[in-house]
Amino acid sequence: MRIVLLGPPGCGKGTQGELIEKKYGFPKVSTGDLLRQTVAEETPLGKRAETQMRHGGLVNDEIVEEMVRERIFKEDCRQGYVLDGFPRNISQAQKLEEMDGNRSEVVIEIHLTEENLIKRLEARRICPRCKSIYNVRAQNPKREGMCNVCGARLIQREDDKKEVIKERLKVYHQQTEPLVGYYQKKKNYRRVNGSGGIETVFRNIYLLLEAEMAESKEKEARR
Repeated sequence: MRIVLLGPPGCGKGTQGELIEKKYGFPKVSTGDLLRQTVAEETPLGKRAETQMRHGGLVNDEIVEEMVRERIFKEDCRQGYVLDGFPRNISQAQKLEEMDGNRSEVVIEIHLTEENLIKRLEARRICPRCKSIYNVRAQNPKREGMCNVCGARLIQREDDKKEVIKERLKVYHQQTEPLVGYYQKKKNYRRVNGSGGIETVFRNIYLLLEAEMAESKEKEARR
């Protein structure tokens, strides 16, 4: 099974992807993680991506698609995988179907209002050393401004500031939101409310996935 997580920045796709991976053993494939890894390993794709980033440009679809292709055909993805950050547009969705079109697929949008997204992202703090994530409204560290895990001082990412968040959401609405209609037509689109706590959101995703897997088994049995 392929699980595609949709939703704007800050809705919790990364966290929920990790929980799905832990529960079902499907690797979480994050384009952000792949990009950082390929650049750090200085692979041919990583060098091409780094060149584009160094010149201030976005990494183009061709490079992102090739990174995803290499990852999803590794042995640990044979039973299934979770996509976080891909596809970002309809063209990428169509390319994904060309790559791995025979696999069953469910698309889950984690929905949050724009007001809640902005509040959540403005409150997010990151540990620059161990990458732990905190929310100063809902998950404040034990010592104010300090990481619980390694003790480093927490920072606010530049792209978590209000003016940048609004620009990121504008890009999301223009480029990625059309995927909702695309997947609705394919009848594999589902939606959960992302405003609850992490466990509540995951419980709703879990119930969706259990229903999808049961239906998939029934279809296989009838063949």
